[in-house]
Amino acid sequence: MIKVIIERIIADGLEPNYQHAIRDTLKAVLDAPGYISSESLTDVHKPSHRIIITNWRSVQAWDMWYHSQERKEALAEITPILDGGEKITVTEAG
Repeated sequence: MIKVIIERIIADGLEPNYQHAIRDTLKAVLDAPGYISSESLTDVHKPSHRIIITNWRSVQAWDMWYHSQERKEALAEITPILDGGEKITVTEAG
């Protein structure tokens, strides 16, 4: 199993838009092969900083989702809401 950590900064005032967009992304990822679960966190000191931790069966499963049309469509909805790009870290237990 791997964990993928996705960090995003939401542009000022666009938090409600982000909440709507992220729900659509969650609906899409639920059917992705190899997807296990995810958790969405908000930085208590900087509420515009969001951290999503997803669990996948393998790096290959994550890569399939990362390059999928479904993710591209979801990201097209999220990207205009962000202040900068995403930071993605793929991890595994050592």
